[in-house]
Amino acid sequence: MSDASQPPLIRALLQSPALLGHPARSPRLVETHISWVILTGEFAYKIKKPVNLGFLDFSTLALRRHYCEEELRLNRRLAPQIYLAVVPITGSPEAPRLGGAGTPFEYAVKMRQFDPDQQFDRLLARQALTYDHIDTVARQISVFHEDAAVAPRDSDYGTLEAVWQPVAENHEQILPLLKDADEIARLERLQDWFHSLRARHEALFLERKARGRIRECHGDLHLANIALYRGEVVIFDCLEFNDRLRWIDVISDAAFLVMDLECRGRRDLGFRFLNDYLHHGGDYEGLPLLPYYLAYRAMVRAKVARIRLAQPDLDQETRRRAQEEFRTYLSLAEGYARPPRPALLITHGLSGAGKTTVTQPLLERLGAVRIRSDVERKRLFGLDSSTHKAVAPGRDIYSAAASERTYRRLAELAATVIEAGYPVIVDATFLKRAERESFRRLAKRLRVPFVILHCHAPLPLLRQWIRERQAAGSDASDADLAVLEHQLAGQEPLAEEEQRQVVDIDTETHIDAATLARRVGERIDQASA
Repeated sequence: MSDASQPPLIRALLQSPALLGHPARSPRLVETHISWVILTGEFAYKIKKPVNLGFLDFSTLALRRHYCEEELRLNRRLAPQIYLAVVPITGSPEAPRLGGAGTPFEYAVKMRQFDPDQQFDRLLARQALTYDHIDTVARQISVFHEDAAVAPRDSDYGTLEAVWQPVAENHEQILPLLKDADEIARLERLQDWFHSLRARHEALFLERKARGRIRECHGDLHLANIALYRGEVVIFDCLEFNDRLRWIDVISDAAFLVMDLECRGRRDLGFRFLNDYLHHGGDYEGLPLLPYYLAYRAMVRAKVARIRLAQPDLDQETRRRAQEEFRTYLSLAEGYARPPRPALLITHGLSGAGKTTVTQPLLERLGAVRIRSDVERKRLFGLDSSTHKAVAPGRDIYSAAASERTYRRLAELAATVIEAGYPVIVDATFLKRAERESFRRLAKRLRVPFVILHCHAPLPLLRQWIRERQAAGSDASDADLAVLEHQLAGQEPLAEEEQRQVVDIDTETHIDAATLARRVGERIDQASA
């Protein structure tokens, strides 16, 4: 937008920085289709455009004030250090005063400005996004979802109509824009899949609301809305303008980030985030709905690309990119309609043998969900996974009865993951033959391949690793050297007939993740034959 075509208010603030009421070095404008953002160096001011686009309405001053206040309220849940205030703008458009006396003619959201190069999409593009960044986001979102307001039972949020409406709108808005018969057929097949999945899981959709899993979420959780600010991970730009797109299932909120990572070529980071999110929150019951929400999120992006493609006077390169984006997101959605082949993998090995370390890169490469006995045992007994207590082997939450209850819960969760269509890795010692046999029977009942990941290392090394883990205090495991000795005395080695399901993993040696994933994949293929 040229200076001449800018509204007088925006032009005045850019040309006369003193009007801002604080030092500003060469203010500059960032414009979107719904707002103007004036960057001043230390602060940013976001002014909503007076538009009504159907899905949002900023057409009156009262509405713009309301949505500025909503933007502040919603974003201070996750980013209070960035979102500072709603500032009234008084005076006149030609001579505005921010926060001055008089009747406001406009409002702005005042924020701390941050370096856009620290946004996660840009960090990923230059290979600077780390595992720690992803793990931090997972923890933050898990806590955020648990603290978020729950949709009232008598509200329209989370009803079958509410979860279907945005999917139907995507279809209705994309279909008239398509001319290619193959693309039309693909869209219709995908919509048939949405219909069938909704019908198959109708009871679960309703149960999610009854269990309080429809909450006031972020609504727009993708990489460009996460950044590093003063070295800390900050999640910002909650969706303030449309309640029904924000009061959603928490698993739908998380799905957006999983999809965004996958579409950028980092499916491994998507599954790392998903597993860490489930680790902290334990919401495995929502997994059967994950493909539905992943595909929905991909089709929102496909719709945006297709609408852009329909605009007149696009240059050839912009048109090519929009077409490529549409096809990418359509293919991604189709892939979610065909989730990875499920399988049941269990670990086997003494405490300290590296089971959790080995299965972390494996779950990322296989697109699997991991369930850890150390975490789920504590969850069963109302303990946080970070809580550590000295307990004698075979006592308290580690009694025989408690362990039996834990393995039953692991089996329930494994079945949920498999029925959702994903491979599952159950991370536990499985030192008793009966424990392994019960999971083999579960795999047989669910008609999926069964694999045992046998992890082992020399005993002196196990003792060293246990001591190091205890000193770090960062893992969920409570196992100490006394537990290891107890296990050595009571373990039941793998029987000859079990060896056919085994992938042997010597954790003393360096383990190449790609090689291990290939070996496990081959064992899954053999078990499927």
